[in-house]
Amino acid sequence: MEGLLRQPEWRILDQSAVGIHFQALQSFGTDDTLCASVGAGKAPATARTWVHHNTVVLGIQDTKLPFLHDGIQFLAEQGYQSIVRNSGGLAVVLDEGVLNISLILPETEKGIDINRGYDTMWLLIQNMFSGFNKQIEAREIIGSYCPGSYDLSINGKKFAGISQRRLKNGVAVQIYLCVNGSGSARADLVKQFYEIAKNSEQTKFSFPEIVPEVMASLSELLGEDLTIADVMLRLLNQLKMSSDFLYAGQLNEYELELFPGYYQRVVDRNEKIKEM
Repeated sequence: MEGLLRQPEWRILDQSAVGIHFQALQSFGTDDTLCASVGAGKAPATARTWVHHNTVVLGIQDTKLPFLHDGIQFLAEQGYQSIVRNSGGLAVVLDEGVLNISLILPETEKGIDINRGYDTMWLLIQNMFSGFNKQIEAREIIGSYCPGSYDLSINGKKFAGISQRRLKNGVAVQIYLCVNGSGSARADLVKQFYEIAKNSEQTKFSFPEIVPEVMASLSELLGEDLTIADVMLRLLNQLKMSSDFLYAGQLNEYELELFPGYYQRVVDRNEKIKEM
């Protein structure tokens, strides 16, 4: 059952090879822009892919950590910049071995049930890697960073997390896929961040007790050296099978007008947090 994956046309915005000059703040501004555009019927369903160099993306809840600035300083010393995203969840690590995919869909009159959005992404990933005959489960992996009920795992080891953003009749279902590299090394970085930023203090919110061994990359789990380009090809093949027309595009005129405003909102939110 394809459900929401089946669209008359899919537009793909591939920003996976833009490189070091493409900042994560721009990514979140772009997804908000696409939500507004697709939601207004100014663009078809859109899949956007993106890769960022060493960046830790914090959730709103992470900004409540008592020693947040010490944690951010630690990340900087390890060569990671940190930003706060506008969708839910907790800290995640992005680097050259992590592919992010956003599916931006129009909210129809009935609306898209939140689990339906998650199930659509889960189905897409299952289809992309069906040739490996490995069961991809969606359930919370305790001990992972940014744990949630739709953590994607193989044999109990998490390789991906899904979040959603809803804005102006558009829905962005976002996933980060740890394609290659060490999943446990990424988890260890976040573990150390929390240890420094929390510093054993009692906090109103609960933060994950990270067990690095429960996280891995797809390359580690599938026993194959996958590249970002390999996974991109799998994605394109699936979207082609799920539509009558797949085409590569850029932001259209309507979106180019919207983008500066949405980008500025993300920048302003991050400035506020730095001043806290």
